[in-house]
Amino acid sequence: MGPKRIVCLTEETTEWLYLLGEEDRIVGISGYTVRPPQARRTKPRVSAFLDGKIDRIVALQPDLVIGFSDMQAALADKLIRAGLNVLVTNQRSLAEIFSTLRLVAGMVGASERAEAWIAGCLARHAEIRTAAAAWPRRPRVYFEEWDEPMISAIAWVSELIGVAGGEDVFPELGRQSMGRDRIIHDTSEPARRAPDVILGSWCGKKFRPERVCARPGWESIPAVRGGRLHEIKSCDILQPGPACLSDGLEQIHRHLSAWALAG
Repeated sequence: MGPKRIVCLTEETTEWLYLLGEEDRIVGISGYTVRPPQARRTKPRVSAFLDGKIDRIVALQPDLVIGFSDMQAALADKLIRAGLNVLVTNQRSLAEIFSTLRLVAGMVGASERAEAWIAGCLARHAEIRTAAAAWPRRPRVYFEEWDEPMISAIAWVSELIGVAGGEDVFPELGRQSMGRDRIIHDTSEPARRAPDVILGSWCGKKFRPERVCARPGWESIPAVRGGRLHEIKSCDILQPGPACLSDGLEQIHRHLSAWALAG
């Protein structure tokens, strides 16, 4: 049932198909894939994020290629022109992520397994919300997706901060889907918003707390004074799929819980 040979241009679809037990359908993956680790060991790596090895992808004879976001539009166009069937999803919020998981699961005849995983995921989210509700105060959180220029949290990350018990200090930017619209042009503005916790995930490069602390005027930020700066790896939080809904959220909640219990 459904496509039998799938190329996944981003990691979240690969991880989802593995979780559903449908990994045998995958014939090619993104070179940035690290979740699950066995995919990187056993599946051909045929793309970066913005481009891919078109001839090699065509040679794999996929009956479906799945990508993510407008940023892969040029790559999708090349693959379509090469005669392939291409699905590009553009999920940005938690609701859209769950909808996309259901869409992909339905295509491979795994809806029942998908609903079981989603139900467990939502139950855990409810447990985390309940635990955080007992805190005397919700911590203010600044999430930095990139450093130069500074880019704040995308919608699903902003929402996960809320699930984990925090308050995103840039909620108005979280509603912007494009990275260029989430740039913080005034580098002193995060200091004025006084986050209690700073989380960094610099989109594939190592987060450097010492550089953040050294920014002019940032020494007064509660998170800096208290040493509450933490990295969450991009593969765990910036992939709009299973990882952010599970491991990414758990890491955010753990850091916020440490702040709440220390207070």
